[in-house]
Amino acid sequence: MWTFVVNELRRKGMLYLIIGSFIFFTGMYILLDYFNGGYYLMVKNYGIYLVILNMIVNMVMSFISALMISISTVYFKQSGKEGKGTAFTGLSVIFGILTYGCTPCVIAFFGSIGITFSVMVLPLAGFPYKLISLFIVVIGFFWLKYEIKHAKCKIKDY
Repeated sequence: MWTFVVNELRRKGMLYLIIGSFIFFTGMYILLDYFNGGYYLMVKNYGIYLVILNMIVNMVMSFISALMISISTVYFKQSGKEGKGTAFTGLSVIFGILTYGCTPCVIAFFGSIGITFSVMVLPLAGFPYKLISLFIVVIGFFWLKYEIKHAKCKIKDY
């Protein structure tokens, strides 16, 4: 089943989905970095290397998330069920928003549950938390891959 899914990803429609999802996720992660002070502030406080590392992690997370959406779409079309590994992408985004995301939103959220100004103590503009988010996405990808490789379903014929 995994070979079939990978071959289906090469189709034109799936490539458009991968590219579109990649652009969407990259834009979302860049927007979250902007809401957290932006790249200018990162350069000023921590140097250009942190910005470069942030952009690399953003691109890797975006690419893995785009692949997971496309793989899950093909898997769903063939088996009628969605892989559980895709939930990790959503979990990663929520984790990212709550740790290195929009500072006013996070402060308001944490303030409503009794934790105030927790965002102020995040080191390196939240980069370690972005790495945790990347780790969550990678776990989700491998979980989805395992689930598809060990699927007990038949491929539908068209």
